[in-house]
Amino acid sequence: MDKIRNLSLRKTILLYMAVALFCSFMISNVIIRIAEQIQMSIWWNYIDKEVYLEAAEKQDPGYKVEVLRPSFYEMTWSDAFVSELCDFLETYAVLILSMAGSCGAVFLFYRNKLRKPMEELAKGSKKIAENQLDFSISYENKDEMGQLCREFERMREQLARNNQALWKTVEEEKMLRAAISHDIRAPLSVLKGYQEMLTEYLPGEDIDLGQAMEMLSESGRQIERMDAFVEAMRKLSSLENRQLTPESIFAGQLEKDIQSELAILEKEYGKQCVLQVAESKEEFYGDKEVILEVTENLLSNALRYGKQQITILVSIGYAKLSICVVDDGDGFREDAEKITEAFYGQNIKDSLKHAGLGMYISRLYCEKHGGKLVLGNDEQGGAVVTAIFCRIA
Repeated sequence: MDKIRNLSLRKTILLYMAVALFCSFMISNVIIRIAEQIQMSIWWNYIDKEVYLEAAEKQDPGYKVEVLRPSFYEMTWSDAFVSELCDFLETYAVLILSMAGSCGAVFLFYRNKLRKPMEELAKGSKKIAENQLDFSISYENKDEMGQLCREFERMREQLARNNQALWKTVEEEKMLRAAISHDIRAPLSVLKGYQEMLTEYLPGEDIDLGQAMEMLSESGRQIERMDAFVEAMRKLSSLENRQLTPESIFAGQLEKDIQSELAILEKEYGKQCVLQVAESKEEFYGDKEVILEVTENLLSNALRYGKQQITILVSIGYAKLSICVVDDGDGFREDAEKITEAFYGQNIKDSLKHAGLGMYISRLYCEKHGGKLVLGNDEQGGAVVTAIFCRIA
């Protein structure tokens, strides 16, 4: 039964038609024989039986004595009607039963092979039109309709994922607008306050030169903060349109590239960085500029919060490249989803110099490269961030 149920539609309809026609021919043969016997029994009543029996006794081997058909007027109305009905059945029984069998085969084919998947697809289409994607198509046959239902289910799952991604994008845009408003308002408020103070107190010499210079210096820092924020927004706006450019990457060359960045960062932050690259001769294909940018973001974040030493562990293979940055700071105090949001910062002072987009951009770049950004804390309490990149063609 499983084999029959999983037959293709073409083989199934051929099987149904063959069985229906075979049964129609067998039944029509039985009906024809019964009609002949009934007709003969009626005709027997209207012949001279003694003459028939005498002729049957004297018949030659090459001849057969048959019962002659009485005329319509010799028979009663009922016998004539039954005799004509038998003639009709003998002539058209095969045709009628073949047509009936074919119709029955089509009906069974529709009921067993088409009705359920068509109902499932109709219900699914209606729910999709109503933007309800929390359902599934339950049709497990391995025929063409089963394949169609599985493709429909795959389409539904993809639509659900797209809707989730769209909803996430909308939520991120709301969060970005709120964060932009906050980050722009703060330095502008400071600048406005200093301007009002200088305008009010400077002409009357109610404020000394040192205080005025301190206000101007702080105003300059706020302007630098806004400039850094605008630059970060520029990078963020170009992130989605950036196309990955795959190139061959080997462990040795990647080690040199990271080491050159470490030399600059170590001097800037005054902390020690230890780079460990696992030996590998595998050739990895990926966008090296994106990988180095993510590495720089992770290193800058680790150097800001680390105390003395930062460890970088690099592992490269044919299908995957991972860069793990471990610091000796206090570690993460919030979950990974919160930390990788745009404009995230652990303290207000840090936000004066950094827009809080490094981890967010790193996460997006990893996902764009087919990988992910994994955050955690090690046993000593420091932060551990692992950027995973998958091979791209």
